[in-house]
Amino acid sequence: MRPVLCKGHERPLTHIKYTAEGDIFFSCAKDHHPTAWYSDTGERLGTYIGHQGAVWSCDVTRDGHRLFTASADTKMKMWEMNTGVELHSVSFDGPCKYVELAAGEREILVTTDPFMGYAPAINIMTVSEDRETVSEPIVKIPGPPQKRIIRACWGQLNKTIISAGEDGIVRIWDVETQKCLVESDAHKKQVSDLQFSADRTHFITASLDKVAKLWDAQTLDVLKTYPAERPLNAACISPLMNHVIVGGGQDASQVTTTAGAAGKFESQFYHKIYEENLGSIKGHFGPINALAMHPDGRSFVSGGEDGYIRVHHFDADYFTPAHMIREK
Repeated sequence: MRPVLCKGHERPLTHIKYTAEGDIFFSCAKDHHPTAWYSDTGERLGTYIGHQGAVWSCDVTRDGHRLFTASADTKMKMWEMNTGVELHSVSFDGPCKYVELAAGEREILVTTDPFMGYAPAINIMTVSEDRETVSEPIVKIPGPPQKRIIRACWGQLNKTIISAGEDGIVRIWDVETQKCLVESDAHKKQVSDLQFSADRTHFITASLDKVAKLWDAQTLDVLKTYPAERPLNAACISPLMNHVIVGGGQDASQVTTTAGAAGKFESQFYHKIYEENLGSIKGHFGPINALAMHPDGRSFVSGGEDGYIRVHHFDADYFTPAHMIREK
């Protein structure tokens, strides 16, 4: 497997998101400029210029016409994907951390960090029918005091929101009442990433406690546990194979004191059902901050603290059962 190396950011990567078709992916980094790339060749399509702070996350409509970005400059922006024109901007009380469209794409949530006395919150807004504007927040769910909400994702039928953050607790919120329905403290440290499966019945979390966990999306039962030997920053689930990928590594502030091998900057593969470590893919010179799986499950993208994006297209052997490879 020979990766395609994409160099378009000057600062560490923070988030990667594919379109529904998988032909294009978007990368966010601390250098203020979200970027669009062709997923097949790694060719850069363009950048979206307008933010004045680190861009922490993004989401894209299913038809690929609108891009939404959340930034530390306290703004959530909506862009025309094809032209890079900024269509609308919403300001908040604190830095914006995560953005996600609801099913049906009529609502959108944005998480904000604690800042200058303001508590962290999950803000819900409506998107206009012509998708030219976004309303001011219509619902505001207050988070745990002084603890950042790292991820917040819509639950089934948009009736709930699943969040995770600095306190290591995963919560399910009721959108209508803004009350916490269920919570689980299965992680001992900060949850760095939360990504759903393709059917949205279960999700995976990655944590700085060196463990990734697979959860039932309705009950918050921990289904599987994937122990790693490094703090984890990202995890994703394959839509095609029974595999999960996790990535992370030694804290960025300590990277210069050790060799690359000691930092454990590989992407690790685990069997989703049997929790078995299947192997790893090397390449990054710093911790892996973002992982995303192609919607068809035939490639994945990793983004690192080193500012590089690596597009990995799986070889035919990856899809061939092990006993058939031995017979060859």
